[in-house]
Amino acid sequence: MVNPLASLPSLTLGPAATAALQRGGASISTGIGSGIDTGSASAAPQTPFAGVLEDALHKMGQLESDAAAKVDGVLSGTGVDVHAAMIATERSDLAFEMALAVRSKAVAAYEQLNSMQF
Repeated sequence: MVNPLASLPSLTLGPAATAALQRGGASISTGIGSGIDTGSASAAPQTPFAGVLEDALHKMGQLESDAAAKVDGVLSGTGVDVHAAMIATERSDLAFEMALAVRSKAVAAYEQLNSMQF
């Protein structure tokens, strides 16, 4: 059976997102409290969350334009494989759905903070 998720490693978010995920993954796998930054000189520079989002949105735009180019290639008959166009379209769709989910979570968090009384 073919694993449809096997091709997802090519959906990289960029260097900032990859570094952020690696830092988060290291803190989870080594135990409680190991992910705390002690301010050592060997620690990787912190990437702002806005940079991670910007990289993800940029990659989403690239996937969308790649999918559009492949669909146009199929429609014009320039030798683009139908399967490649469908895979590119699904990658673009997954990236868009993920961005939509992040947006929904951010809006929900904002609404929850906005409803708090201090």
